[in-house]
Amino acid sequence: MPPISIIIPTLNEEDQIAATLAGLQSAPAGQDAEVIVADGGSRDETLRRVRCFKWARAIECGRAGRGLQMNAGARDARGDILLFLHADARLPADAIGAIRRVMRDTRVAGGCFEIAFPAGSPRSLRLVARGINWRTRLFTTATGDQGIFIRRSVFDSIGGYRDIPLMEDIALFNEMKKRGHVVALGQKIEISPRRWLKFGVWRTVLLMYALRFGYWLGVEPATLKRFFLDVR
Repeated sequence: MPPISIIIPTLNEEDQIAATLAGLQSAPAGQDAEVIVADGGSRDETLRRVRCFKWARAIECGRAGRGLQMNAGARDARGDILLFLHADARLPADAIGAIRRVMRDTRVAGGCFEIAFPAGSPRSLRLVARGINWRTRLFTTATGDQGIFIRRSVFDSIGGYRDIPLMEDIALFNEMKKRGHVVALGQKIEISPRRWLKFGVWRTVLLMYALRFGYWLGVEPATLKRFFLDVR
């Protein structure tokens, strides 16, 4: 079975990272994988909380952007398959097994998961999740909170994540599609509703699609970043 490395970029995620690592520790999803936390200069208790989990490795990347953090984690990783996980996401129980099964096909370059919000989230967020999953299945596209996984050989051939302040996940996924088959797994990764709840569900949805449309039109990611709603 090919080794898998889970790479988690963090920046001031003291309220999220311990729960994420505890979830990996208690579920088959993380027990059979290497876990690397790539920190981008947190000024809170993020690193201290990571180091409470002796089986996870923390690397400090300075004030790097998220793309550079994930590239640093990939360089430090030993796995043949890389799984990039947000600090506030929870993998489905059989995530590692599901990835290994689809990656047995050497034509597959990588893929992602569908999403779900935690139980008890507003109905509007359930509709958002359905829309995102429909878009994923129809267009085979993904953002970073969907748990993008990729063969190391493909990742290296792409040159890793681009050093841009936004849309680095979409850029990587688009390049991955040029290098092989891409799979959207039906298992659902649970993502945090914090951005939607903080800024308003429909306002956030409209902004996210506006940013994607702007990127498609060729607007520079640095310009788009000025409108991004950061919850950290």
